Amino acid sequence: MKRFFTLTAILSILVLPLGALAMSHEKDDHGSMDSMGSMKDDSSGHGGMSMKGDMIMLGEKTEDGVKAMVHLKDVKDAMAKMGMSETHHFMVMFMDTESGEPVESGLAAVKIEGPDDYTAGPIKLMGMQGHFGADITLPEKGKYEFKVGTKLSDGQKRQYEFEYDYK
Repeated sequence: MKRFFTLTAILSILVLPLGALAMSHEKDDHGSMDSMGSMKDDSSGHGGMSMKGDMIMLGEKTEDGVKAMVHLKDVKDAMAKMGMSETHHFMVMFMDTESGEPVESGLAAVKIEGPDDYTAGPIKLMGMQGHFGADITLPEKGKYEFKVGTKLSDGQKRQYEFEYDYK
């Protein structure tokens, strides 16, 4: 019985930081649809997306009727305060080009290649308030390539590639 309470106390202590991390993601607003605008096209050249703060737009690509729009958000300072090494929140939003509606279900992952033969992934992207995303680490300045693989709700596999020069 004593071991049960000890184990429960230890697990509670270990799980508390996860709750704080989840709450900080909500508070920091890592790119919900509300913070970035609608995916519907307009004349701004950014697909109707207004970017907040230190949001970096990597671009958009279309594969087999689905447009992917990728953004990075610098979260280095916020993560460092929590003792974590992640530097950016990677997010991708998908839109059916025929209907103009967002595609919010399915699977997505990203592989990252960077300077000095840096590789990471595949990193599973979680569905979050209108986009798929994950916190990632870009360990040093230089050119990075992001390969996003998907199997969205229509069951078709697609791959998108984006680049970013981290300065």
